[in-house]
Amino acid sequence: MLLKGAEIVIECLKEQGVDTVFGYPGGTILNIYDELYKHGDEINHILTSHEQGASHAADGYARATGKVGVCFATSGPGSTNLVTGIATAYMDSVPMVAITCNVAKPALGKDSFQEIDIAGVTMPITKHNFMVKDVNVLADTIRRAFKIAQTGRPGPVLIDITKDATANSCEYEPIVPEPIKRISETIKEEDLENAAKIINKAKRPFFLVGGGAVISEASKEVTEFAHKLNAPVADSLMGKGAFPGTDDLYTGMIGMHGTKVANFGIHQADVVVVIGARFSDRVVGNASKFVPKAKIVQIDIDKAEINKNIMIDQPVIGDVKEVLTRLLPLINERPADGWNEDIEVLKEKYPLTYDESGLTGPYVIEEIYRATKGEAIISTDVGQHQMWAAQYYKYTKPHTLLTSGGLGTMGYGLGACIGAKMACPDKTVINIAGDGCFRMNLQELATASRYNIPIIQVVINNHVLGMVRQWQTLFYGKRYSQTVLNDKVDFVKVAEGLGCMAIRVTKKEEMAPALEKAMAADGPVVIECMIDSDDKVFPMVPAGAPIVEAFDAEDLKNQED
Repeated sequence: MLLKGAEIVIECLKEQGVDTVFGYPGGTILNIYDELYKHGDEINHILTSHEQGASHAADGYARATGKVGVCFATSGPGSTNLVTGIATAYMDSVPMVAITCNVAKPALGKDSFQEIDIAGVTMPITKHNFMVKDVNVLADTIRRAFKIAQTGRPGPVLIDITKDATANSCEYEPIVPEPIKRISETIKEEDLENAAKIINKAKRPFFLVGGGAVISEASKEVTEFAHKLNAPVADSLMGKGAFPGTDDLYTGMIGMHGTKVANFGIHQADVVVVIGARFSDRVVGNASKFVPKAKIVQIDIDKAEINKNIMIDQPVIGDVKEVLTRLLPLINERPADGWNEDIEVLKEKYPLTYDESGLTGPYVIEEIYRATKGEAIISTDVGQHQMWAAQYYKYTKPHTLLTSGGLGTMGYGLGACIGAKMACPDKTVINIAGDGCFRMNLQELATASRYNIPIIQVVINNHVLGMVRQWQTLFYGKRYSQTVLNDKVDFVKVAEGLGCMAIRVTKKEEMAPALEKAMAADGPVVIECMIDSDDKVFPMVPAGAPIVEAFDAEDLKNQED
């Protein structure tokens, strides 16, 4: 059938099973939006307040479902406003397709109004990108983009289409997409056997679980593997939920703000099995002093991650779920023994603690956990609140913590929260932000109220940029350069002005009723929690130090004494 380019875009989205798109219209993308108007009963479009909000919403939709998130933007500033969201998705391996439009082909290269080479701009932060100038290749390009976004290690793909390509016509034939296959051809029997030999000889095995286990839907296999070995398990920020945070073998998050149990425990291991984690600097600390006594087996889909940051002993390259399925029969059962007792001693000696005398970030997170019974989808921004959300909420399922781990994007959480709620309308979805992060994209509250999306936005307000201030306190002689936010901004009034219910919480006993009220509401709610400016995230590892040098408030007090 003969279709215009804009019609082909919509038909291809329908082909791919896309039911929701986040975006913002403009001149060059008008043809697509005009066509979208005719398909409102098939594709739900969420008009965000800013294109960055659209990219984060597409990201949150993808992380909550494992499906491809889709966002639209026009040329020039519209497309460049997607950049931070695309980079966020790229760093955390999130499948996303960003569709932008550009000036007509004859106007390219002439500094035309709102012209930008967005393919060039995004080349380093996309898995692949395309510039489409000919309507005849449009359908195949869109299909390729969706396949690339999902195949192997997922990531964002950008398609930039000239305006005339959306207006011109060509023949279109619908195609049913082929199912995305797990990467198994890279899995070598020799690697599996060698890995099994190392693991079976372990006296003190330890598991480190990362985001790859979440992406591959391998939580069942990870849990079975850990229990077969009776091995303690830690996770990275991105790995939350791949192994249940309530399991007896769980030791907590590892790294800069990981638990002492995880950091000290992995240091004593003789074999570390790393499942879908990439040894980022926030996880390993000083790379030369990471697990010095251990052999490392790394399971990862991306060959580029092998021996990149840490030299390892045995890789197994392939889809995590597929690798674990093949590896499990080769593993001998290991009974609980003295190694497990050693870990239990660490748990008793180093529990996570905080000041319980007043309203604090950890208390807020624990109340959210109690109110939601651990069944919510939690999104976060970046900073102290992010670490508290990782430490004190117990994630038992994958796709339930949505957070910017690699790029560390302030302002990410609210858009992601909206995207996740659109994807999972039956779930309670809560964004946890600090006041600094909240300021960055709070305009998306207008998006939530426009569509009456019942999300809960919790703002942990300490009137400072908390994480930066923490560093200034500990390492910069309390010189609080540009981190104090004591101004006249009233978040309750702002939220109400943007069409949301708003509640201010100033003491502990107000938190539970506020959450109860918010969860019963039929629209978006903001809960502002007032905490002390000097609340800190502990434990902490100084930058560049080995993770066994983790310290907490008590250690600091002992040093001062």
